[in-house]
Amino acid sequence: MKNKTRLGIGWATAIFLGTALGVPGTSHGAAGPIGPAGIDVSELTVSGIQKAYRNNRFTAEALVQAYLSRIGEYEASYNAFTSMNPNALAEAREIDRRRRNGEVLGPLAGIPVVIKESMDYAGLPTTAGWAELSSQAGGIDLFPIKNSVVVDRLISAGAIILGKTNIPAFSDDGTRANSSWAGPTYNAVDRSLVPGASSSGTATAVAANFAVLGLAEETGGSIQNPAGAQSLVGIKTTFALIPTTGIVPLAASTRDVVGPIAKTVHDAAVMMDVLAGYSPDDPKTSAAIGKLPPNGYTSQLSKTALCGKRIGLYGPGWRLDDLSPETQALYEEAIEELEIEGATVIDDPFDGSGFADLALPGEPYDMRGTESVAYDFQQYLKGVAFQGVVVGSLDGLSAITGVSPFAQPDGPLSWYVDKLPVLAASLSHPDDMPDLSGFWSLRDQYLNLFTSVMEANDLDALVFPQTYATIPELIGNETYPATAESAINIAALPGVVVPAGQYSNGAPFSLIFVGPRWSEAALLGLAYDYEQATHHRIEADLTL
Repeated sequence: MKNKTRLGIGWATAIFLGTALGVPGTSHGAAGPIGPAGIDVSELTVSGIQKAYRNNRFTAEALVQAYLSRIGEYEASYNAFTSMNPNALAEAREIDRRRRNGEVLGPLAGIPVVIKESMDYAGLPTTAGWAELSSQAGGIDLFPIKNSVVVDRLISAGAIILGKTNIPAFSDDGTRANSSWAGPTYNAVDRSLVPGASSSGTATAVAANFAVLGLAEETGGSIQNPAGAQSLVGIKTTFALIPTTGIVPLAASTRDVVGPIAKTVHDAAVMMDVLAGYSPDDPKTSAAIGKLPPNGYTSQLSKTALCGKRIGLYGPGWRLDDLSPETQALYEEAIEELEIEGATVIDDPFDGSGFADLALPGEPYDMRGTESVAYDFQQYLKGVAFQGVVVGSLDGLSAITGVSPFAQPDGPLSWYVDKLPVLAASLSHPDDMPDLSGFWSLRDQYLNLFTSVMEANDLDALVFPQTYATIPELIGNETYPATAESAINIAALPGVVVPAGQYSNGAPFSLIFVGPRWSEAALLGLAYDYEQATHHRIEADLTL
C-alpha cells in the first residue's frame, strides 16, 4: 500500500512538474519578473508575496511552479499529500491574466494553499484517510458533487489550492497519521517526532514550505496539535464560526471546526477573514451573525496588545496533568516574556472551581459530543458520489465498500460505538438527529464555569503551554500531551497556538492563547504581540 501511495503522489507531482517545465514564458529578462528557479519559497508570507506581485517581482505561475519543484524534491521524505490539483498552474495563469488586466482580485490571489484531505474539492476524491475509500489502496473513490463551503471561499479569494493533505483514518488520531491509507506523515521540524494530528499533512506542508497557508479542521486537538508539533501558528476557532459543510465529519453538529495553519499570526488572521461567517449551506453558522470583528481579524494585531492585559496561567484547576520539569521551565520563560510585554499573570485561576472535574477521569481524550457522528456522516454522504451515483446513506456506503466504518471490531469508528450508547442507538436511524441533551448540558457546565472564572479574575485570556510534556516520537504509542484538548472543544472555545521555544531534544514548544467564544481577533492580537517580541518559530531544515 505504501508503494501505491508513493506512485500515486509521484505521478500527480510529475504531471505538475512536466507541465511547468513545458510552459512558455516562464523565463524572463533581467528587467522582468524572475522565473521559478529564482524564487526561494522558504518562509514566504502572504504580505511578502503580495508585495512581490505588486512590484512585478514574480508571477503567480512562477511561484506555483517554484512550490511544485520543492514538493517534487522533498515530498517523498515527508508524505504530506494525498492528491494534487492538476489545474493549479492554469489557475495561477488566470490570476496573472486578471492582474495584468487590472481586475480586482481577492485577498489571497495567487497564494499557494493546501487543504485537509477530509475537505471536499470537486474533481479530487475524498478518502477520509480510510483505505476502503481510496482506489490507490485497493478501495473505491468517492467524488464530491461540489466543493466544501470553505474551499469555495478560498477559491473566491483567489487562493491556488495545490493539493489535499494526509490525515489518519477518519481524522481519528490527535497524534499521528499512521492509520492513513497513504502511510505516515513526518514532522518537518524533526522526522523522528510525531507530526501532530489529525491535520498532519497540512501542518507538514506549511512547515516544509510546500505551501504558504493550510486549511485544517479539529474535533479534539486536530488544529492545535499539528501547529504546536511543527512550530506553527494554528487557530482552533469557536464552534459555528466557520462552515463545515462538505467536510467528512466526526462531530459536525457539536464540535467540528475549521481553522488556518500558517507560519505567522498575520497570515493566519488574513485567512480568517476569508473563512469566517454565516453560510446558508451550514445553518449552525447563523450563530456567528454579529460576532465577526467589524474591521477584520487583522484589526487587533499590535506589538503592544499584551500591555495591561490580565492572563490566566495553567494549573490543576484547569487540568490535573502536571507539567513536566522541562515544560515548566520553558513555561516560566514564556511567562517572563509575557510580563515583559506588560501583561499581568494570574496563577491557576480555575483552582477550586471544579472545572478540571468535568473531564472524564483517566481518559486522555474526551469524546463526548461525538454521539452525532452517524447522523452527521449520513448527511455528508448525500453530497458525494460513486461512479456518478450519489451514495446518500451509511447503508449505501456499506453496500459499495462491503464494510461500515462503524463495524466491529476493526472499523475506524467502532470504538466510539463501544463508548457512546447514544451513538450506538443512532446507527439504527441515522437520518434522525440523536438526543444530544446530555452533551448540551455538559457544554453549559463548561461554559458557565469558564465564564465565571474569567469574570471573577477579570481575565482577558488564558495562556498555557500547548503541551504538558515534550512531543512524542513518531514510532511508539504515546499520545499527544495537549493541555487544552478536549476542554475547549467541548466548551466551543477558541485557541491560538504560537511558537514559544524549543525542548532540549529539539522538539518545538508552543503556547496556546484561549479566550471566550468569538474572541479570535483579540487572541490574535495577543499572540501577535508575543510572536513579534520573541520570534521563537523554528524553521524546518528538510532532509531527503
